Amino acid sequence: MALLQISEPGQSLDPHTRRIAVGIDLGTTHSLVAAVRSGVAECLPDEQGRVILPSVVRYLADNKRQIGWDALQNTAQDTADVLAGNTMATNTISSVKRLMGRGMNDIANADKLPYLIAPGGTSSNGNASNGNASNTGMVKIATLHGDKSPVEVSAEILATLRYRAEDSFVDDLFGAVITVPAYFDEAQRQATKDAAQLAGINVLRLINEPTAAAIAYGLDNAAEGVYAVYDLGGGTFDISVLRLSKGVFEVIATGGDSALGGDDYDRALADLILAQTGLVASTAQDKAAIKQLARDVKEKLSAANLVAACAVMALGSADFSIQNTAFEQVTAILTARTMQAVRKVLRDAKLTKEEIKGVVMVGGSTRMPQVQRAVAEFFGKAPLNNLNPDEVVALGAAIQANQLAGNRTGDAAQDEMLLLDVIPLSLGIETMGGLVERIVPRNQPIPTAMAQDFTTYQDGQTALALHVVQGERDLVADCRSLARFELRGIPPMVAGAARIRVTFTVDADGLLQVAAKEQVSGVEAAITVKPSYGLTDEQIAQMLQDSFGTAEQDMQARALAEARLEADRMLLATQSALKADAALLSNEERHTIERLMDVVREAKEKNASAALIEAATKKLADGTEAFAAERMNAGIQRALAGKNIETV
Repeated sequence: MALLQISEPGQSLDPHTRRIAVGIDLGTTHSLVAAVRSGVAECLPDEQGRVILPSVVRYLADNKRQIGWDALQNTAQDTADVLAGNTMATNTISSVKRLMGRGMNDIANADKLPYLIAPGGTSSNGNASNGNASNTGMVKIATLHGDKSPVEVSAEILATLRYRAEDSFVDDLFGAVITVPAYFDEAQRQATKDAAQLAGINVLRLINEPTAAAIAYGLDNAAEGVYAVYDLGGGTFDISVLRLSKGVFEVIATGGDSALGGDDYDRALADLILAQTGLVASTAQDKAAIKQLARDVKEKLSAANLVAACAVMALGSADFSIQNTAFEQVTAILTARTMQAVRKVLRDAKLTKEEIKGVVMVGGSTRMPQVQRAVAEFFGKAPLNNLNPDEVVALGAAIQANQLAGNRTGDAAQDEMLLLDVIPLSLGIETMGGLVERIVPRNQPIPTAMAQDFTTYQDGQTALALHVVQGERDLVADCRSLARFELRGIPPMVAGAARIRVTFTVDADGLLQVAAKEQVSGVEAAITVKPSYGLTDEQIAQMLQDSFGTAEQDMQARALAEARLEADRMLLATQSALKADAALLSNEERHTIERLMDVVREAKEKNASAALIEAATKKLADGTEAFAAERMNAGIQRALAGKNIETV
C-alpha cells in the first residue's frame, strides 16, 4: 500500500526541514541578499562582513572576472581596450539595471556611459552577438569576453548573491523572491527573470520594491493604517501607497519615474564639478572617474555643508570645493520630479496627504538632506528612517520568500501575511478604429484574471488579429505594443454573431498571458507575452502623465474614431442591403438612400467633427428604417413560402 505524507497547506512535508529561501534586492548601484534566520530577517554578509554588493562586474583577460567590491575599486583605473574599428571601451560594467529590457534607441545619455553599448543583433565587429542580446533586441555591452547583454551581466551579480546565501547556510538554495521597481514594465520584469534563471536561481516571485519595504516596516513596527513608500534608488524612483491591516498588505496605488534615480544626481554633480574646474571627461576612463568622484562627493555632502576634493582627468587635474547649497540647486528639478509623482499617486489613491500615517524612506539616495526635507515639508511629518534604507527592500523580500517556501517562524504576523500587489499600467487590446479597449485597469490587484467579449466586424470573418497593448491613452498609437497573435478557424457567420472571449491573466510577478476563445465553436489561441525590449525610459515615466495631460484630447479623438467606425458599419450594412434587396425600393427611395450615404462619406472624408459624422449617420439610419422593415417582411414571406398553417 502506498503511503501519503500529509502536511498543513503552505508548509513543507517535513515541518522540521527548512527550505533555504532568500530575498534579493537587485539594485542599480548595489545589491543585497537577505534571509529569515531564527524568525528574524537579516542581510547576509560576505567573508569580510559586508552585506552590500556593489552592482559592478569587471571582465578580465583569461576568461576571469571581478564582481562587487573588487570590480568597483578598479572602475576608475580600468584600462580601455581597443576593439574593432579602434573603438575604446572599458570592461567594468555598472548601473546595468538601467539597460535591462532596453533597446539602443531607449538609452538616454548613452554617450556618457563609461563603457561601449551597441544595438542587439550584431556585434561591434559586425558579427552576431553572443548571449541573449541578439534574440531580444536589448543593447549589448562590449567586453573582453565578447558582447554581453544586460541579462548576462545581471546574472553574474545574482549568481554571486546566490553563492553567498549557499555559503551562509551550507545548503542549496530553494528559491528567491527578487524585487523590481514598481514601474518596471513587462520587458524589464521578464529580463529580470531571465537573469535569475541564467544564475541558476528559482524565482519564487517578483515583487515591487516599495511593497517589499512595506512588508519589512509593517512587521517590524506592527504598523496599521495607510502608508506611503518613497523609494529613490540608483536608477529608478517609485512611490506607492499601501494599506496595512492585520497582516494584509494592500497596494492602493503605485507610480514613479523609471528614468530618475541617484545616478541622475551623480550626473548633475559631475557636470557641476567639470564646469567649476574647466576639465573635460574626454576618455572612457575620465567618464568612469568623474562618475565615481561625484558619487563620493554626494555621499559626503549628506553629512557636511562643504566638501573639497581633486578631480584628475587625462588632460589635467584641478582642486575644487562644492557647497551643499550648490548641489541642491542643480538637482532641485530632480527632487521636484519625485514630488510631482507623489502628488499623482495620492490622486490615484483618492487620498489627501493628511491621511497618510507615515512615509517609509527606501534607497540610499533618500539620505540626501534635500530629499528628506522635501518629503517632510510635503507630508507635514518626519519620514520613517528607523530601518536602514539600503537594506529594507531585501529584508521585506526575505520575509516574503520565507513564507512562499512554506517555512514557519512562529510569528503569526509573518506566517499569515497576505500580499496584494497591483499592476502599474493598464492592459488591453486594439479594437476597430485604432482604439484601446482596456481589460485590466492599472492599480488592479494581482494576481488577476479578467475577460471581455468581442465579436467580428465583417460577414464571413474566419480569423481575428489581436493586438495587446499597455498604457493609459485611448488610442493605440499612444500606447505600447506588447504582442500580436491570431485566432483562426472561426466558423463563417454574419458580422456580430461570433462571441470571442479574450482573457488576460496577470500572475503574481506581474507577467501576462492572453487567451482568445470563440464561444460557439470552441476554437482558441493563446500567447504568453514576452515583449520586445523597446520602451524608452521617458515613455514609461510619462505614460501616466500623458494620460492626465491629454485626457480631453483623448476623449475627443476616441469620440471621433467611434463616430467614423459607426459610420463605416452603417455604410457597409446599407450597401450590403442594397445589393441584396434593391428591388424592394422605388428609384426615388433608392436615390434618397444613396444621397444619405454620400453625406456620410463626405463627412468622413472631410474629417468633420464627431458630432457631424454622428448626425449624418443617424439620418442614414432613420432614412433606411422603412427599407429595413420591407426587407424583414420579404424575408418572412420567403421563409413561409410553400408551407401551410399546420406546418407553421
